[in-house]
Amino acid sequence: MNRLFITLFLIIFCTLGRAQDITADYVKNHYTKIEQYITMRDGVRLFTSIYVPKDNKKKYPIMLNRTPYTVAPYGTDTAKNYLGNFPAMTKAGYIFVYQDVRGRWMSEGTYENIRPTRSPSNGLQIDESTDTYDTIDWLVKNVANNNGKVGMYGISYPGFYSTAALIGSHPALKAVSPQAPVTDWFIGDDFHHGGALFLMDAFRFMYSFDAPRPKPVTNAEAPKGFQLKSKDYYRFFLENPTLSGLKASYLDHTVKFWDDLAKHAARDSFWISRTITEHLGAVKPAVLVVGGLFDAEDTYGAFETYKMIEKRSPKNNSVLVAGPWYHGGWVRAEGDYFGDIRFGEKTSHYYQQEIELPFFEHHLKGKGNFNPAEATIYITGSNTWKKFQQWPPATGSERTLFLTSTGKLTSQTDMPTEDHVSYSSDPNKPVPFQEGIITDRTREYMVADQRFVANRPDVLVFETDVLQDNLTVVGPVLANLIVSMTGTDADFVVKLIDVYPDSSSATSPRDETTVMQNYQMLVRGEVLRGKFRDSYSDPKAFVPNKKTPVRVLLPDVAHTFRKGHKLMIQIQHSWFPLVDRNPNQFMDIYQAEAKDYIKNEHRLYFAKDQPSSISFEVID
Repeated sequence: MNRLFITLFLIIFCTLGRAQDITADYVKNHYTKIEQYITMRDGVRLFTSIYVPKDNKKKYPIMLNRTPYTVAPYGTDTAKNYLGNFPAMTKAGYIFVYQDVRGRWMSEGTYENIRPTRSPSNGLQIDESTDTYDTIDWLVKNVANNNGKVGMYGISYPGFYSTAALIGSHPALKAVSPQAPVTDWFIGDDFHHGGALFLMDAFRFMYSFDAPRPKPVTNAEAPKGFQLKSKDYYRFFLENPTLSGLKASYLDHTVKFWDDLAKHAARDSFWISRTITEHLGAVKPAVLVVGGLFDAEDTYGAFETYKMIEKRSPKNNSVLVAGPWYHGGWVRAEGDYFGDIRFGEKTSHYYQQEIELPFFEHHLKGKGNFNPAEATIYITGSNTWKKFQQWPPATGSERTLFLTSTGKLTSQTDMPTEDHVSYSSDPNKPVPFQEGIITDRTREYMVADQRFVANRPDVLVFETDVLQDNLTVVGPVLANLIVSMTGTDADFVVKLIDVYPDSSSATSPRDETTVMQNYQMLVRGEVLRGKFRDSYSDPKAFVPNKKTPVRVLLPDVAHTFRKGHKLMIQIQHSWFPLVDRNPNQFMDIYQAEAKDYIKNEHRLYFAKDQPSSISFEVID
C-alpha cells in the first residue's frame, strides 16, 4: 500500500466505530436525494432512491443495493442515517443507490421469493439478473457525475440479489460483494437445512414477509409481525403440532410461499431453479464473498457461493472472508465478542478497514494496491486471522475420530466386532435448541453452552480425552454414522462442541458471573432429515431395524480446540422448535396429523468393520 493510500484510510477510518459522526443531517447536508422509478425491459417500474454527493467537481462510482426490505425512509426531504454498508463509507465518495426489488414496497410488479434465474429450459424473460442489468444501464446513462463504474453489495436477501447481478452482468459492474447470501433454501440456508424445515424462522418470517401487497406501500404500511402471547415458543409449537394446522390457524393470510413449501417437500425443479449458484459460470466482476462463522441464517450460503464461483468461473477474481460473526455482524457489531465468547480484538474493524472498503476503492476508483489473500479466515479458539491460498486449505490433513460405546472419541479402530448403544427419541418431548423459556430465536444459540441437554437420555455424547496439543479444524465436518431404528424416518442433529477445562478462568463478556469451567461451546451444529440421506431429490424410507449408513455434512468451521480442552460430539434427533419435528415415519410431513408423531427406538453402531466416525481437516 503506498503512503498516499495509507493516509487516505487513516482519514476515512478515524470515524470508524463512531457512527454518531454520521447522521441523517450529515447525509442531507452532503448529498442530494433523488427518488426515481426505473423502467425494466418488460415495462415494470422499480422504485429507486439515489443519493448523489453535492460536491460535483469530480466523478463518483455508483454503489448499488437492491433489497426486499425497503429503501426507507421515503421522501426526498428524508435521508438514511448513513450510506453504504457501514458509516465510514458515507464519506468515502460514492453515489449510493437503493432499490426496492420487483413487487416489494414501492416498486411495481409481482414479487417472487428467490425468483428463478431465466434459462433456456424455463423460457423466463426476466429475472433478478435482468432487473439489475436494466437498473445499472439506466444509472450510468442518467445519473450525473458518475464515473461509469458500479459496485454492489448486500447482506442476506440483498446478498442473493448481489449474487444474481453476477449472471450476465452489465459491463459497468466491476465489483460485487455477496455477504451472507441466500443461496439454497432447501439444503442449507434460512428455511431448510438438510431438507428439514427450520420451523421457527420460516413461520415468523413468512407471517409478515409473505403477507399480501395489493399495491405499492411504504414502510409505514408494513404488515405487523407475529405476536406470541405466551412468550414460550416451545409450548406454542407443541400445542400447534402440525404444519397444516399452523397454516390454517395463523398463515392463511400469506400469499403463497408456505403453500410452496408444502408442494415441494423434496428438492425438485422448484428449488433447483431457485439455487443461484447453479448459474455462476462466466462471472466477470471482481467478487468479495463475506460470511459469519456463527451466522444463524446463511453460514452455508457464504461458503457455497465462494466455492461455486471457484468451480464454475475458475478465472474469476473472487476472494472469501469469514469472521467470528453473527448474521451481518461484520458491519452491525464491533466483533470483539459473541454471546459468552471473547475474541480479543474488534474483528469487524479489521474487516472494514483492511478488506471491504479497500476492495471497492481499488476496483471502482483504481486506488491502492489491493491484493488480498484468496481466503481470509478468523480462527476462533486461537483468535487469530489466517490467510490461505485456497479454501478449504490445501495444507490440511484429514483426521478421523471414532465414536465408541463408552462415550469416547478416539483415533483408534480396535473396537469390538459388534457394539452399539440403544436409546429412544420421542417427538412429543423434543430436545430444545436453546436453554430456558424460548421467547425468541436468539442469534447466540450458535455458540451457546450445550450442558443444558448433555444429560438427556435422548442426546448421545462423545468426547476426546483432554487434548495435549492445539487442534485446529478447518473446512466442512462430516459425520459418518451407522444406525438402525424402529421407525421409517428420523432427523439427525450433529453438534461439534469445544469443552472448556474445569480449571478455565474465562469469563463471559455479557456476565462475568457466568461459569465457563466445563463450558460446552457449540462450534457447529447441523441437521439432516434422514430420508434425504442419499438424495435431496429422491427421499427414501428406512427399513426398520436394518443397519443403514447416514452421512451428515456440517458447514465449514475454523476453530482451534486448545490444549487442555476436549472435542465433543453430540447426536440427537430433534432440535425444537428451531427445526420442525419428524414424525419418525416416512411420509409427507405437511400432511401429518398429531397422532402420526411416534417414538423411535434407535441404535448407533460402532462395529470395527463399519465404524461410526467424525472426519475433518486439521492444520498446524
